[in-house]
Amino acid sequence: MYWTAVILTLVVALLHVYFLVLEMFLWTRPLGLKTFRNTPEKAETTRVLAANQGLYNGFLAAGLFWGLFDHLPMLVNFMLGCVIVAGCYGAYSVNKRIFFVQALPAILAVIAWQFVPA
Repeated sequence: MYWTAVILTLVVALLHVYFLVLEMFLWTRPLGLKTFRNTPEKAETTRVLAANQGLYNGFLAAGLFWGLFDHLPMLVNFMLGCVIVAGCYGAYSVNKRIFFVQALPAILAVIAWQFVPA
């Protein structure tokens, strides 16, 4: 179960690296516009906010990588909890699909970690 938990956590971390790239660098580009269903005008006016959001996603990914690299399960679970909260809030405030893209993979990772011996 250890490797399942690690792989699920890596998936969550890599998703957040992808979110960082989308929000910081591709927000006003075709992929960013399509992914977030934005118009070019709306994307341009929200570009700085999106970049800030992308930076936070990068911090989530960094914490997950750090926890995995240094074998710190408490840090990994804390960071996964932050991802879950962010995903649930995004689903509530922006779009329900955020729950499935962001929160659900983190929930599955947290469940997997519960079966790893301490």
